Amino acid sequence: MLLKEIMTRDVDVVNAGTMLREAAAKMKALDVGVLPVADNGLLAGILTDRDITVRATADGRDPNTTKVTEVMSTDLVYCLEDQEVEEAVSVMEARQIRRVPVLNEEKRLVGIVSLADIAIHAGDRNLAGETLQEVSKPAEPKR
Repeated sequence: MLLKEIMTRDVDVVNAGTMLREAAAKMKALDVGVLPVADNGLLAGILTDRDITVRATADGRDPNTTKVTEVMSTDLVYCLEDQEVEEAVSVMEARQIRRVPVLNEEKRLVGIVSLADIAIHAGDRNLAGETLQEVSKPAEPKR
């Protein structure tokens, strides 16, 4: 099964220059914990609720004056819409992430695939369960 068959389309994005307060409000309104960051229509990064909390709030940054681009994750991981679901699963497991942006051949964002998409649409409960197990392995704490 291909990612374009199960991915969530029409993904809301936030622009790189958006202030964190506005991005957080958008996350709240959409009830999501991640927003792709666009810059001139291209994927520039990913903003997560964890980025806001750990990189901004914990450092005492003002959400009214801090731009998304200052705290977003830029170590981009993505898949292409014509890739097999199993390839996205491998990426999720290797990087311990629950969502992967999906791009088209022109490298434009066309969707996002999540563990939920895999569990609901791929029809392979074992695959979804194994992926969740791998993604959920605790990392070594930095102490």
